[in-house]
Amino acid sequence: MKLSKTSEYAIRILSFMAISEKDLFSAKYLLEKINIPQKYMRRIMTELSKHNFITSVQGRDGGYFFSRDIKNIFLIDIIDAVEDIKLYTGCVLGFHECSDKNPCAMHLNWVKTRDELVNTLTTTSLYDIKNNEVSKF
Repeated sequence: MKLSKTSEYAIRILSFMAISEKDLFSAKYLLEKINIPQKYMRRIMTELSKHNFITSVQGRDGGYFFSRDIKNIFLIDIIDAVEDIKLYTGCVLGFHECSDKNPCAMHLNWVKTRDELVNTLTTTSLYDIKNNEVSKF
């Protein structure tokens, strides 16, 4: 399973910022380091600001900084802020009526994988990612 570009970029941006979590990051610097299309990044940063992950500072010396502790920012919250988390937790075949009581052909196989995915996204914070000493964004 692969995350959408929007979720992927949002997590990459915040993971990069988490390395120096107290710093102010200019949009130009983030664009250079993360290599995301500018228009796409602007839209994602707006959503992340709306959901109080980051704060935007306007002006020549402006940029972005974290609005809250990275220990309290979980991957599931980031994904849900930039797109609907149900894309990853719903029926793998796309049936709206699929449920435990009305399962589709893949339901029983998908439930275990889905639950593992949700658990990972729910329990992994930016702080955890920072401490993994990652070097790719």
